Amino acid sequence: MSAPAALPAATPAATLPILALMVNALVWGLSWWPFRLLHTTAGLHPLWATVLVFVLATLVLLAWRPGGLRQLATQPQLWILSLAAGSTNAAFNWGVSTGDVMRVVLLFYLMPLWSALFARVLLHERFTTRTVLRMVLALGGAAIVLKPPGADWPLPGSLSDWLGLFGGLCFAFNSVMLRRMAPHTREEGRAVAMLLGGILTAGALATLLSAGGSIAWPPAPQPQWLLVVGMLGGLFLVSNLAYQYGAARLPAAVTSVVMLTEVAFASGSSVAFGSAVLTPQVLLGGALIVAAAAMAALGPGRSGEAG
Repeated sequence: MSAPAALPAATPAATLPILALMVNALVWGLSWWPFRLLHTTAGLHPLWATVLVFVLATLVLLAWRPGGLRQLATQPQLWILSLAAGSTNAAFNWGVSTGDVMRVVLLFYLMPLWSALFARVLLHERFTTRTVLRMVLALGGAAIVLKPPGADWPLPGSLSDWLGLFGGLCFAFNSVMLRRMAPHTREEGRAVAMLLGGILTAGALATLLSAGGSIAWPPAPQPQWLLVVGMLGGLFLVSNLAYQYGAARLPAAVTSVVMLTEVAFASGSSVAFGSAVLTPQVLLGGALIVAAAAMAALGPGRSGEAG
């Protein structure tokens, strides 16, 4: 996958999609705090919180655009998008709520590496020299972030690490599928599919884990945490619509780069609240990951050209 001719912000047609993606990045970059608050103070596991938040967001969207459900019933390919979006939401929310926020977000944002691979297979975008260099930088950054002191291999050291990696993989697939489906599906259908995915995927996993005793069932409803869930539902509805609007109108590589603003939102807030450890190792690895993603939009070549 090669880079666009110039930074998308330089073209007026790209301004609104980029701003929409930044709204999505802001919501997701700060969402770790209410999810963690629900988990630690109310005993509501992130998977169950995800289910409740997306139930509310889906009900509001269906009341506004009921046609989206009909599209989901008549266009089976939307279920692929639903599964990818649901897996992204479940993995990300669980990871940032229970682990080091900065590590999870950085591993999540290996997304440009996965986007390049998915775009090559699904969108037939060519690899270029810059693509390979981006992939090398991303893998190098991940290796630095993941390598614990005294260990020989840079492997994920916790469940939250794995969740960050898996969530980024699913998010990259989601971005590429949005581009592929955009000409053949309507926005409300894609939005309903993505929101329902959050309910079904997180709900199925939460039910299995709760039944097995690995996580707790949801606590009795209390006004305090129900209010937080309600606010999150509204925010995630807005962010979902903003994301699928922007990602459907920009190349997958550009989407990956714009969404990197989430790293700044998440890392800044998590360090400020003491939920991330800022070490030289994390900074170096994170810089390589961010540099790899930024190259996707800074290259001189157009799609399909060498560069």
